[in-house]
Amino acid sequence: MEITDWIRLIIGSTFLICGLVIFFTELFGVFHFHYVLNRMHAAAMGDTLGISSCLLGLMFFSGFNFTTLKLALIVLFLWCTSPVSSHVLARLEVATNDNLDAHCLIYDDLQDLEAELAASGNNDQIGGEA
Repeated sequence: MEITDWIRLIIGSTFLICGLVIFFTELFGVFHFHYVLNRMHAAAMGDTLGISSCLLGLMFFSGFNFTTLKLALIVLFLWCTSPVSSHVLARLEVATNDNLDAHCLIYDDLQDLEAELAASGNNDQIGGEA
C-alpha cells in the first residue's frame, strides 16, 4: 500500500469511528431524556452529524469517483431535510401539548416578564430602555 492509501484509510476510519461515537451518544440521549422535545433534539442532531460523519468516512474510502458524488448528495439531502422535519415535529408537539408548562420552566419567566411589562404600561419597550 502506498502512503496515500494509508492516509485515506486512517482518515476514513477516524470519521467512521467518530460517527459511531455520535450514534451511541444519540442513543444515550434518546433513552435518557424524559421529555419528548429533548429526545427529539438528541435524535435530530445525532442523525445529522452521525450520518454525515460516517458518509464522509465512506467518501474517503471510496476515493474520488462517481460514488463519492452520490454520497455527497446524500449528505447534502440529509443536512437539508433532517433539521426541517424535526423542527416541524417540534412545532407540532408545542402546539398540541396542553401540559407544556410542566416541562418548560422558561414559560414561568415569560409570564412574569409579560406581567411586568403590562404593569409598567410600556408594551413597546423591552427591558425598560429608552
